[in-house]
Amino acid sequence: MAERVLLLTGHLARARLEAVLAGAGDLGFAWSVLDIGVKVAALMTEAIILRRLTRPVQADRVIVPGRCRADLTRLAQDVGVPFERGPDELRDLPAYFGKHGRGLDLSRHDMRMFAEIVDASALPVDAILARARAMRAAGADVIDLGGLPDTPFPHLEDTVRALAAEGFCVSVDSANPEELRRGAHAGARFLLSLTERTLDIAAETGASPVLIPEPHGDLPSLLRAAEAAERRGIAAILDSVLDPIHLGFMDSLSRYAELRRRLPKAEILMGTGNLTELTDADSAGVTAMLLGICSELAIRNLLVVQVSPHTRRTIQEHDAARRIMFAAREEGSVPKDFGTALLALHERKPFPYASGEVAELAQEVKDANFRIEVAEDGIHVYNRHGHHVAQDAFSLFPKLGVAADGAHAFYLGAELTRAEIAWRLGKRYVQDEPLDWGCAVDRAEEDRTRLRALGHTLRGTAE
Repeated sequence: MAERVLLLTGHLARARLEAVLAGAGDLGFAWSVLDIGVKVAALMTEAIILRRLTRPVQADRVIVPGRCRADLTRLAQDVGVPFERGPDELRDLPAYFGKHGRGLDLSRHDMRMFAEIVDASALPVDAILARARAMRAAGADVIDLGGLPDTPFPHLEDTVRALAAEGFCVSVDSANPEELRRGAHAGARFLLSLTERTLDIAAETGASPVLIPEPHGDLPSLLRAAEAAERRGIAAILDSVLDPIHLGFMDSLSRYAELRRRLPKAEILMGTGNLTELTDADSAGVTAMLLGICSELAIRNLLVVQVSPHTRRTIQEHDAARRIMFAAREEGSVPKDFGTALLALHERKPFPYASGEVAELAQEVKDANFRIEVAEDGIHVYNRHGHHVAQDAFSLFPKLGVAADGAHAFYLGAELTRAEIAWRLGKRYVQDEPLDWGCAVDRAEEDRTRLRALGHTLRGTAE
């Protein structure tokens, strides 16, 4: 017997929901739609659902809209059927029911991220700890203490011990062999930028070395260092060093590929800063490409730097990219439809509804509350008094009749400006919701079990 799925919705969305489901073809289950008795589907509450859902429910599971704020565990217990929260936009339901819709797991990855504090020797311990905490919260696994040339690091030991006391895994990166020894003796687990000449430091201290070629770009020297480390029982990580564009970038990529070919089981590290920091492009896309290379070459260690203002979110971007690449590789898929964390500026499907569909919905509205939507032709704002479309938010003001209502005008101005930004960039716009900038900005955790305060245009429309 086919699985039975019940989808809950409101008056205004019912026809669209049924049309989307009917147009999706065979979903592998029998579906039915129930209008729970509210105008706006997102405004259904736990109490409304419990009051209006007839028992026993003739379904194997119930799906509520993504913006429905209710405790689904408690609903399932009271009703006796599993509840799920679907996507925010009903147009996304076919994808939700498809290969990547349900059960998308981005909790896993297999890349260790070293986040470098490049000027650690010039910072006091408290400042280093503050940066380390922020880096760990962003996704860093190892805090790398970078030493500056000709800059003493007298508080190196104190810094390593303070980090270790807070549970940080620490590495030290320095051209000064004595600093490397001091850092390792203080408790640093990794030492970066050792060569075949300085491998003895790792043997003396027991720290794990990250080995690089010497001279720069000389792969045979790195292979010799790797062989020497293996003979001595030292667990080394190898870094053939990524070079900037126009300064050896393609040759350096070839070295990584050759290193993997020559040493199929070696642990390898790639430092991405020479691309993210030295390319004036949004770093999320650069990071995605580099971590795609790392995924193909089984490079499981990353060295990340976050110095330039345009790379202020690079740790978050690397964290998102390593999860996306892992999930895609596990499914034998291209990294597409694995979330939107790296789509900061544009979205693949920015406009869920065509302008004609918005116009049809506008005709159904019988109250004075303004609804705002974005379609390919621009910003739509409508209520029972009219439906206006524009590509410039300011041009809509004379048509809305709110000149004497300062609070309402302020609210509409803010929302319409946000809608215009979304339209111009090709982003999803949802009234009363912040734009989704992926991992480019922090987004406050929302309590999805409780209905939050309504925007000025929707108050009083829940029933």
